Amino acid sequence: MADEQWRGKHYSFFQNRECEYFPCHEGVEKEDFNCLFCYCPLYVLGRECGGSPRFTESGIKDCTGCTLPHKPENYGYVTGQFKRITETVKK
Repeated sequence: MADEQWRGKHYSFFQNRECEYFPCHEGVEKEDFNCLFCYCPLYVLGRECGGSPRFTESGIKDCTGCTLPHKPENYGYVTGQFKRITETVKK
């Protein structure tokens, strides 16, 4: 969504303040914390997700230190990766 028509729209932001884990990551102010991508669609992209994951010794991706999908301004980036995600899943 390069044209960024999503900015300011309700569909690009959601909060679940009743969630037992809200906010689930540090580094984003509570009022700005976007829960829309609770389970990050970028996970499947591994090291190429654009976020800041770390990997355990056994190769498991750990996203607990990443806030990319939870910042409202990153909605366009996440949705812009759907084609890459689809291509990755097809493989």
